[in-house]
Amino acid sequence: QVQLVESGGGLVQAGGSLRLSCAASGSIFMLNAMGWYRQAPGKQRELVATITSGGSTNYADSVKGRFTISRDNAKNTVYLQMNSLKPEDTAVYYCNADLYPHPRSPPGDYWGQGTQVTVSS
Repeated sequence: QVQLVESGGGLVQAGGSLRLSCAASGSIFMLNAMGWYRQAPGKQRELVATITSGGSTNYADSVKGRFTISRDNAKNTVYLQMNSLKPEDTAVYYCNADLYPHPRSPPGDYWGQGTQVTVSS
């Protein structure tokens, strides 16, 4: 089994910062891209940022220049540093990982349980 456990969400005032962490554990043969997605009430889940195993990053236009994604491959952990937060960043943030659980199995898409981020105005 594979588990993705997120932490670091919370309530912050506009302009503040938060750092999210997501640790992958369990049966992991190879960890490929990892990323963060978010879903606000009444809206579809959307991509926030992704990072490949080699460190290449991709960001949603709405967070460019404010959020930074990084990873520690030794710890199978991905981070999201969120600065200059805005009320519109309020959402449940989900960690995602594309990985091979076993050498002979196809890659799979795994999700964390989500962590709430609330930005007050």
